[in-house]
Amino acid sequence: MKRILATILVLTSVYSNAQKNLPTIRANSKKVDIKIDGKSVYEDFNNSWWQIDPAAKPDIYKTDKLGSKISFHTDIDSISTEINEETKFDFIILRKKDTAYTQVLYVEPYIKTLQKAGIYDVTQQREIPNFTYLEEKDKQLKKLRKDFQLDSIAGAGNNISKLLNMLHWVHNLIRHDGSSDNPTLKNAVDLIRICKSEKRGVNCRMMATILNECFLSMGYKSRMVTCMPKPLEFDECHVINTVYLEKEKRWIWLDPTFDAYVMDETGQLLGIQEVRERLVNNKPLILNPEANWNRKNSQTKDYYLYTYMAKNLYRLESPLNSTYNYETKENGKTIEYLQLLPLDGINQNPIIQVYKDEKNNVTYKTYITNNPNLFWEE
Repeated sequence: MKRILATILVLTSVYSNAQKNLPTIRANSKKVDIKIDGKSVYEDFNNSWWQIDPAAKPDIYKTDKLGSKISFHTDIDSISTEINEETKFDFIILRKKDTAYTQVLYVEPYIKTLQKAGIYDVTQQREIPNFTYLEEKDKQLKKLRKDFQLDSIAGAGNNISKLLNMLHWVHNLIRHDGSSDNPTLKNAVDLIRICKSEKRGVNCRMMATILNECFLSMGYKSRMVTCMPKPLEFDECHVINTVYLEKEKRWIWLDPTFDAYVMDETGQLLGIQEVRERLVNNKPLILNPEANWNRKNSQTKDYYLYTYMAKNLYRLESPLNSTYNYETKENGKTIEYLQLLPLDGINQNPIIQVYKDEKNNVTYKTYITNNPNLFWEE
C-alpha cells in the first residue's frame, strides 16, 4: 500500500510540474477570440462562442484545419501554434484567480469521416412499416392552413416556388435557439403561439416540425429528417425537412433553421441522399446565397455543407408517420422511426429498438435499415 501511495504521489508531482511548465497567457474577460490563419472563426468577438472554463481540465478546442496556424486572443494576451496531424497543444489561461487548462487538438475533418463511411446495402429487405402522410383534408391541417393564410404565403407559382416561400416564411417567423427547452405541445399552431407569447425561439427540431406540418397542410408529402454524426452518443445533431416532388419523382432538401436548400451545378434542387452522395464523391454543390442563421450570420458552403452537415449526414432518421402533433407525448402513444445506417462499424443491432417512457407512458420504436431505397421510398 505504501509503495502504491508513493507511486501516486510521484505521478501527481510529475503531472503538477508538467502543468506548471505549460505556456501561459492572461485574461481579464472570459471571452476568447480564436483565429485560423489570422481570420476569426466567429463573426463578432462580442458574441464569441469560446469562453474560459476553469472547470474543464483540459478545455479542448478541436480543429481539422491541417497546416494552418491557430491563435487564441484574450482581451490582453495571445498564443499561437501550428496545426498538424500530431497537434495536441496544451496551455494555460489565467484569469484573476482562475486557471483554465486549455488544449488544441487536431481531429480528422468530418468530410473525411463521411467519405470513409461504409457503403449501404441496397439488396437488404426487412419488414418495416410503410411511411404515411396525413392528408391536407385533416381538420387540424385545414385550420393551420386557414389561420396562417398559407395559400397566400405559398403564392401562385410552381411547386418549387411555393415550397421556398414557405421555407422563408417559417425561417423569418421563428427564431432559432438551439439551447431552448422543447415545449410540451409539439405542433405548428402551439409552437408558433408559444414563441410569440413568450418571445422565445425553438431548436431545429421544433422549426422542422412547424414547416413539416405547413407542407402537409398544403398537400405535400413531407418528412422531418434527423441528421446525426457517427458517434452513437453526441451533444448536437440537426433536423431538416424533405419534400417529395410528385412530378419529378424525387425528394428535395429544405432547412428552416438556416433558410437553406442545396443545388447541383445546373441549379436543380437536390435531396438529402443526393447531397450526401455528392459530398462523399467530391461532386459540385451549390448552397443558396441567402442561407443564414437568424438573419444575423450568413452561411457559407464550406462551413454549412463540408463541415456542419458533413458531420451530421452520417446517420439519418425519420418518423414513419408524418402527421400533426406526432411527437407530443400522450398517454399510451407509440412513436415510430426508421433509421438509415451505413455498414461502417456502427452497432447495427437490434434491428428494432424499443424504449418505453414510463413517466408519460409513451413507447418509442426505431427500425434499423442499411438500404437507402427503403428509407427514400416514393
